[in-house]
Order: sequence, then C-alpha cells, then structure tokens
Amino acid sequence: MSDDVEQSLLKAFRQMTPTARSTLIDFADFLSQRHPVAATPASKQPLQVPRPTEESVIAAIRRLAKTYPMLDSDNVFSAATTLMTRHVMGQQAAVEVIDELEVMFKARYDDLYRDA
Repeated sequence: MSDDVEQSLLKAFRQMTPTARSTLIDFADFLSQRHPVAATPASKQPLQVPRPTEESVIAAIRRLAKTYPMLDSDNVFSAATTLMTRHVMGQQAAVEVIDELEVMFKARYDDLYRDA
C-alpha cells in the first residue's frame, strides 16, 4: 500500500467520531475475513440463525453469511458492502440496512435455486 493511501486512511480515521471509528474497524475486520476457506455446504436449505434484537450491521452480514453458506461470497459481499457504506456514512440507520440485507440475501438465495 502506498504512503499516500495510508495517510489518506489515517486522516479520515482521525476525523471520525469514536463510534464511526469502531464501525470502520469492525468493517475492516469483516473485509479481512471475506475469503475464508470453507467446505462446500452439504445442504441447499438456509440454516436457521435467529436475528437478535440488537445487532450491528457487521454482525448481521456475518449472521446472514452463516444462514446462506451456499451463496457466492464475492457476489453477496459486493452488494453488502454498498449497504454497509450507506450506514457508515450516516445515510441509513443500522436496522434499515439490516432489513435490506435480509431481503438481499433471501433474493440471492431464491435466484440461485429458482430453476433448480
């Protein structure tokens, strides 16, 4: 990574509120774990992972990835990143983003098995 990129990230980080910093760190952790080595799922059915009453957007993405392990992570995480960005930038509340994530993951699942 170039020094300019690092300096730009550091400058943006320093200008954030403590809450935004925490969210950014969570998001960076999520992205660093984006390509874990996992066995091919044995079932085509979503797993039953309940939604807690209080949940961060990052936790919701992790929960939904566990719920739908059969989905292509690159495809799903690209869309999830867009939604996450709306939340981090303060454009949308966490609960609204999580609701949209739920719909998006379900739609991707339905698309995958529609013709199966």
